[in-house]
Amino acid sequence: MELDPIETVEQANQSGRSDAAAYRLNMLVAISVAVLATFMGICKVKDDNIVQAMQQAQAAKIDHWAFYQARNIREEVMKSTSLQLELAMAAAPAASQAAYRSAIAEYSKLQAEQVSKKAELMAQASQDQKDYDRDNYRDDQFDLSDAFLAITVALLAVTALTQQRWLFGVAMVPTFFGVLMGLAGLLGWQVHPDWLISLIT
Repeated sequence: MELDPIETVEQANQSGRSDAAAYRLNMLVAISVAVLATFMGICKVKDDNIVQAMQQAQAAKIDHWAFYQARNIREEVMKSTSLQLELAMAAAPAASQAAYRSAIAEYSKLQAEQVSKKAELMAQASQDQKDYDRDNYRDDQFDLSDAFLAITVALLAVTALTQQRWLFGVAMVPTFFGVLMGLAGLLGWQVHPDWLISLIT
């Protein structure tokens, strides 16, 4: 059997083109993974800071509501004491009426202070909840970004193994959404697909 030199050259050229295409695809996959890993790392640092802020807001809210309840108890004690003094004053001799009035005025003043401080604590607790909700909104964005980019990395791994160029194109779909949600979290964009986030949280 004789070898055809032209056929051998054509096979070598085809093999060379195939190797070059595989090399380019592998380079695309490697660069994509490196860029996405860097982006995910940046998002992770920011997300961790947001989670810490959420924990602080939650702790502050619990503290403020605990103080609110304490102020509420103090207000009830002042109100009850004022009522007892008023009842005692009605049966007390005229000489001690002034002392009762003074004590009742003092307890009424303390009661009013508790009401004012309760309102401040309620406002602080409400602000803590708003801070928590704002940070949770961004945390959801980073969670969704992580989910999309994890899918991307898995698809890129399969692309590198199978050398199927169309899989690389498929991997760019979750890449787009993952980068979009990551940028939304980093830059404070109002992108928040509630229906999708409810599926993963």
